[in-house]
Formats: sequence, structure tokens, C-alpha cells
Amino acid sequence: MGDVLAGIQATWEFEEDSVLIRFERGIRTPRLFHALRERRVPHEALESVTLSPGKRGTVVLHAVPRAGADPLMDVAAGQLKEGCDPYRLVLPAERETLAEYYADELRARLLPADEAKEPAERFLVAAPEGPPQFKAYDAKASFDGAKVSFRWSWTGASSAKWKAGDQTFRVDALSGVEWRSPEAFDGYLRLLPRARDTEGRPAAPVPVPADQDPATVVFGLGYGPVHESLPFAAAVLAAVRDAVGSGAGGGSGGGVRVLTAVRRDPADIADRIRHLGELHQAGLVTDDEYCAKKAELLAEL
Repeated sequence: MGDVLAGIQATWEFEEDSVLIRFERGIRTPRLFHALRERRVPHEALESVTLSPGKRGTVVLHAVPRAGADPLMDVAAGQLKEGCDPYRLVLPAERETLAEYYADELRARLLPADEAKEPAERFLVAAPEGPPQFKAYDAKASFDGAKVSFRWSWTGASSAKWKAGDQTFRVDALSGVEWRSPEAFDGYLRLLPRARDTEGRPAAPVPVPADQDPATVVFGLGYGPVHESLPFAAAVLAAVRDAVGSGAGGGSGGGVRVLTAVRRDPADIADRIRHLGELHQAGLVTDDEYCAKKAELLAEL
């Protein structure tokens, strides 16, 4: 088609095989849109297209992505507020006729209805360029494309996480990512290991509270905002699927490979030993655990 339809907060450019969505950076534009900047959505990644009345004299052109086609929407799992849905284009009501034209043109380029309803076999929309790190309530999470690291906060992390130590997970040792919106009461980002039972079959995960699970960071008020944690989670999920698809780590027999993070900042080590002492005095850490962890921290100097 090669045409452009400018709406409120976004512009859709209709190309021969895809729709290029560019997000505005206005003061009222959701910060998630600022973070996404633009997204190219192939026609085969869409299930359907609708046009419906919006609020306060607007109409909404909505492209519905297929399940499994977009890592961002797979991770979001229906938790995004309507105004933060990157597949909605809001337009003034007087542009309804033009919007209907483009909706019809786009529908004609989608897969047949029965095929479009089937989950995509692979991600068809590129993962957003998520931030390399973000701050959760109990940790700083970072991702370098091959591994995810959680560095616990001495003010927020539980004693269980402190006992486990900082965590690093290779993407080829993971099966997926679970994101619960920070706008919910108990938001978190959980990494799902590729655990296996004694016979080598995939094992069902054992439920662990988010604040006790070393594979999970907790958001909390003001931490892990949607525009940071969701693109981060989507980027990790896409890397996990790429690793599974390429067969990386396939011969490892499953299980999470955890690498100890190395830190050489004496002030940071001192803070951690001080917090460890507080846990010990409170009876949350045994004498043996205290001595072992203190020796581990001192070894990092």
C-alpha cells in the first residue's frame, strides 16, 4: 500500500508485507511507547483487524496479533492497560472512513482466518530493544543478550535470596519468562528454568513465593516500571526461544547453570557483610551459614 495513517500518539505506515508502527514522543504518550519507538509487524503476525468507536470523539483501529508472534505481547499476557496497547491506533472520528479503508486493505493481506487463529511457530515481530538493566525492589536485573543476572539489594532482598547469593542464568538454560505487571499488587519478573526429572523429562516447576525465589525479582511501588521491565522481559524471552530453536545447551541435560557474579568493590563487599551480620544477629542465618557466606564475600575482594 505504501500509505501513512497518522493517529494520536502513533503513525502506521502500510507496506507491501508489513505495517511499520512509529510511536510519538508527546508528553501524554505512554512511556512504554517512548521505549518501543517503532515496530515492524509482518502481515502474517496478525490474526485480525477491527475498527470501533473510541472515547471522546475517536475511533480505534486495532490489529490483533497472533499468539506466539510477538514476544512483547506474549510476555504481557493481557496485562497491558488499553491505552498502552501498541496495536491500537486512535484517530479522530472524522477520519473513520479513511480508517475503514485501511482496515479493509489490511484484512485482505492477512492469512486465511483458520491459519491466522493458529499460534505462530516462531516470533515474527522483533523483540524490542529493552534496557540492558533495570532496578527492581530487591535487586538490579541485567541482560547482555546471553545471560540474565540478578544482583540482590541489601535493603530489599529476603534472607533466602541472600543465602542463595547473586544469580546469573544463561538463556539456553531457561524455558521462558513470567512477567506480572508492576501495576499489580505483587508484580515480579520470574525466570523459568528448563528443569528435568530423574528420567530426563520436563519437570513441573515447584511454586515458590516471588520474594523467596532466587530466579525472581520483585517490583514493588516505583520499581520495575512497565516501560523498563516489560521490554526487558520480552528481549529475554526472544533470546530464550532463539537458544531453544538453535539447539544451544541441548546436551546439558537441563537444569539452570548458575554462575557466581564477581565483584571487587570493597565498599560493596563491606555493605553486604554488614547486612549478613544483621541477618545473623536476627537469627535468620545460622552460624555456619554466616561463616560460609562471609568467606565467600571476602573471596571476591
